[in-house]
Amino acid sequence: MLSDLAQRLVPALGRLDVTADDPDGLAPGTIVAANHSSLIDPGLVLAALARRQVDRPIVLAAAGLWRIPVLGRRLRAEGHIAVRRGDRRAAECLEQAAEALARGRIVVLYPEGGIPDWSDSGDREPRDFRTGVARLALATGAPVVPLGQAGARRITSGSRPKQVAGLLTAPLRRPRLHVHLGAPVRLSGSPAEAAAQAHEAVTAAWRTAAARTGSTARASAGACTRTDE
Repeated sequence: MLSDLAQRLVPALGRLDVTADDPDGLAPGTIVAANHSSLIDPGLVLAALARRQVDRPIVLAAAGLWRIPVLGRRLRAEGHIAVRRGDRRAAECLEQAAEALARGRIVVLYPEGGIPDWSDSGDREPRDFRTGVARLALATGAPVVPLGQAGARRITSGSRPKQVAGLLTAPLRRPRLHVHLGAPVRLSGSPAEAAAQAHEAVTAAWRTAAARTGSTARASAGACTRTDE
């Protein structure tokens, strides 16, 4: 249902284009690692994957989303995985993701661990990755497809009033949105080394997406911090 909703909602908010380095699509049991810059960009990711004929991807997302009444019920019903940061059960999400990959599902995660707190609507390159994507890929041998998205912050960014205003005016402004899927990569080495490899691949995919939307490719400011979705 969430993928179907994204396919209907995102085209109403902006002009979404999707490109990919691999014309054959995603193989079963693939990890998709995406940059995360806005509350709305998971919708872009789901809509883009649906266009690439990805059936019912499994998404790792902040556990707080499961407390939202209607959304939480759908997340549970569709088998998405809650990430409990700072909880003794935090490692369980990677175990559940590994099980989903073994069943041939596509697993989507956000290695940055949250959205940035900068106030403007510009795009910046992905911040440093946590090691979850590396540990999952190294443990399972699954390929990682880097996904770069740009333009989502033109819909929602900044303060809560600004995000609401952006969402309400987006159907009139029709901002350009782009998602680019890079070629699959096989991570290797230590978790830190593998996370750096994933970051490099996602950054390259993001640069392609940013160029397609006309976004300014600015380096991530060191003062930016992660915030929960």
